[in-house]
Amino acid sequence: MSQPRKIRIDPITRLEGHGSINIFLDEAGNVARTYFQIPELRGFEKFCEGRKVEEMPWLTQRICGVCPTAHHIAATKATDAVYHVDPPSAAKKIRELMYSYFFVADHATHFYILGGPDFVVGPEAKPADRNIFGVIATVGLDIGKQVIQALQENHEAVGIIGGRYINPVCGLPGGVSHPLNEEERARLEQIARNGVEFGQLSLRLFEDVVLKNKQYVDMVLSDTYTHRTYSMGLVDEQNRTNFYDGKVRVVDPDGKEFVKYAPEEYLDVIVERVEPWTYLKFPYLKKVGWKGFVDGIDSGVYRATPLSRCNAASGMATPLAQEAYEKFYDTLGGKPVHATLATHWARLIELLYAAERALELTLDPEITSPDVRTIPTAVPTEGVAIVEAPRGTLTHHYVTDERGLVQKVNLVVGTTNNHAAICMSVQKAAAGLIKAGRVVSEGILNQVEMAFRAYDPCFGCATHALPGELPLTLNIFDHRGELVQVLSRD
Repeated sequence: MSQPRKIRIDPITRLEGHGSINIFLDEAGNVARTYFQIPELRGFEKFCEGRKVEEMPWLTQRICGVCPTAHHIAATKATDAVYHVDPPSAAKKIRELMYSYFFVADHATHFYILGGPDFVVGPEAKPADRNIFGVIATVGLDIGKQVIQALQENHEAVGIIGGRYINPVCGLPGGVSHPLNEEERARLEQIARNGVEFGQLSLRLFEDVVLKNKQYVDMVLSDTYTHRTYSMGLVDEQNRTNFYDGKVRVVDPDGKEFVKYAPEEYLDVIVERVEPWTYLKFPYLKKVGWKGFVDGIDSGVYRATPLSRCNAASGMATPLAQEAYEKFYDTLGGKPVHATLATHWARLIELLYAAERALELTLDPEITSPDVRTIPTAVPTEGVAIVEAPRGTLTHHYVTDERGLVQKVNLVVGTTNNHAAICMSVQKAAAGLIKAGRVVSEGILNQVEMAFRAYDPCFGCATHALPGELPLTLNIFDHRGELVQVLSRD
């Protein structure tokens, strides 16, 4: 047996949480099986029990410093359902407005800082260059300034509405804590207009850097990064993408509608299972069943990503995003698209949609209405809410006693929805890239990581972990189960 060797790679990989990859080789030295493991205990639901349900919008957003606004909005909507209260129209619009700015900032963060460097700088570039600084060095200082400005302004917008950007405090059962005044509305309108321009800039950059590079296009469309799965996403009454409200639509691998369900019906559609080698659960479609880590129409595995939302929807609800949506499918051969790496393109289309939607809402006369809360009067019981988090469909389900004390919590986050697909993507990428006699270089490791980085996974959200870092370890075993190589980021 060859001795294990450890290769230190710096900087750490670009996602949130903690995970390890174990790759088992067959006798010939090719990949036989890959396990993507989450070694942290999932326990956030348990220590929510006994808390006042109105505290959940403040408590659950502490799960993650990257997407607190998603949990804040989902929890606020779930408390509406628990108290059987319908917020005023203006309150719903203010919530969606804040959420739209959050989406712009979050998607920009992933493209320019986490996922985009693999394309903008290059998958084989040095690790120290595959980051925001490498992106700026590649695309130029002027674009770098616009990225920073977009992040700063959209953070500011969330803070104006939510009280602060990290862990906003505006959401209350039945509405929001305060209305918007005209000065705030005017500033939010300007930020939204800048966001629309930034979204268009980002799509042009993607076209120049990725779509005009045949090597990148071939990588995106390659079988190594392709899975034919069901696709999930929240849609409005016209089946157009909506991040804040609507029903969840699931289409099969051929693009045909499989089911459309309201939040309170999610347990009729989704089942969660466990595997002994990870703490993160595996949801699947109940009526299809669990067939293992395989794709196709007979497998209950589904994906809930920006790409999946595009597949599940009939289109986008804003004009510029709809134009980009149509170009996306025209370029990639029609609906649905199953190329995992195309998720980065879909993410930028969503960024543009979020900015356009924010602009629409700032121009709505009702956005400055002082009627922003309906005081709950009903006895609290049980409630479910669903929103689209940037990285996937997010479900919050609370059960309380008659005093409003939480008795049971279930959180199905975007990365949990995508967990089976992430494992499959890592397996397929590893099998396609690691071959007998081929040295497993840092570049190969990064291309395996690209398979799951496209999902923008947040294992802090999915496992509710305490560490604020990601020591990623890739262990390679031979056909006897003996460790032959260790590649780690720690």
